[in-house]
Amino acid sequence: MRQHVNPLSKNFNEIEKIPSLIEMFGDNKFNLHLDIGCAAGEFLFDLALDNTSWNYLGIEIREKLVKTAKLKVRDREIKNLYFVFGSANNILTDVQNKFIMKNVKSISFNFPDPWFKKRHYKRRVIQSEFINTLSNSLQRGSLIFIKTDVKDLYDYMDSIISSNLNFKVIDLRGFNYSQSFNPNKLKTAREKYVIINQLEIFERIYIKT
Repeated sequence: MRQHVNPLSKNFNEIEKIPSLIEMFGDNKFNLHLDIGCAAGEFLFDLALDNTSWNYLGIEIREKLVKTAKLKVRDREIKNLYFVFGSANNILTDVQNKFIMKNVKSISFNFPDPWFKKRHYKRRVIQSEFINTLSNSLQRGSLIFIKTDVKDLYDYMDSIISSNLNFKVIDLRGFNYSQSFNPNKLKTAREKYVIINQLEIFERIYIKT
């Protein structure tokens, strides 16, 4: 069930200070994956435990979920996983957080809130300005993964990302997942639900050129 939170609310204008990579992770030299809209972080917990040679950073706009996830990380003593509360657009466009984007190898947008009403499209996480920011700050070769079960949202996200000339589509059929943030192709809870209900999944991978 989707829980609507307006990312344009002034409540998210104040950004929490994000620690350095050394403070966040046990080994700051590991490849870094960023999951935007990570919810309670169950997918990231699975990834971090399955693939201990990568670091995982989740951004979520619902503060209660982030607080719970952080407690679980501490209790389980997981050294390659960290969570941040706030609006991804605000966090990643803040000049103090440029160090994150310079170290990120890949970003995932898994089943983001579709905001079905046209007047609410501006609340969708992927916007032209945001993608332009990623285009200017990501290193060449960095990847963006999008996945949704809403065809309209997929078309919307694809149109915005593809309109930026610094991102090129990768053929999914030839993509080597073994070298990615998700080598064993683990699935989110939403993806499992969609598969069980025999619904269609729309996904695409882009590379920064």
